[in-house]
Amino acid sequence: MSGSQQLIEGAARLGVVLEAGQAATMLRLLEELARWNRSYNLTAVTTPAEMLTHHLLDSLSVSAYLVGSRIADVGTGAGFPGLPLAVVHPQRRFTLIDSNGKKVRFVAHAVRTLGLPNVEPLQARAGEWRPPTPFDTVVARAFAPLPGLLQQVAELCGPATRVLAMKGRRDPAERAELPAGWQIEADIDIEVPGLDAERHILLLRPPSG
Repeated sequence: MSGSQQLIEGAARLGVVLEAGQAATMLRLLEELARWNRSYNLTAVTTPAEMLTHHLLDSLSVSAYLVGSRIADVGTGAGFPGLPLAVVHPQRRFTLIDSNGKKVRFVAHAVRTLGLPNVEPLQARAGEWRPPTPFDTVVARAFAPLPGLLQQVAELCGPATRVLAMKGRRDPAERAELPAGWQIEADIDIEVPGLDAERHILLLRPPSG
């Protein structure tokens, strides 16, 4: 099976309808990542098969839970999940935030190379930058333990913002230490095709006032 077929079929299992052109764009992203990774060490995941599952399909697993038109990806690293999500949601605007300059430079390169006008790369530390208006959805993948994550994304949120924390193995201690006012709306098990690891997504709401 070709990489494109594997990606399209894997995305379908996650409820994401991926057009051939979108799949080609995402595979081009992986080619650019592999090329840059030889010089800049952007990711520890290096084989094409692992990149497809760990980066592309894992990113798409959160697609159905986005709300609104303005999305922030906090701690985006080399652009995941933000870049794959931007490919499949061209009508939404994505701000990809990371403090690592070389990773943000790669994201900016990918945006130019892939032609993604709906993506804005931003080099900033989470918690130290405040947008003019709150985001509709804030996504964070393996960014920080839940209490610290929520404290750092609070400035990006308004009362109606949905925060999506993409997590691996469950840690009950995290839930006992939520900052005051934060609520867990849902805890959703995710099965990423080809990825032999636990995944779940926490849907969270900020304090209401």
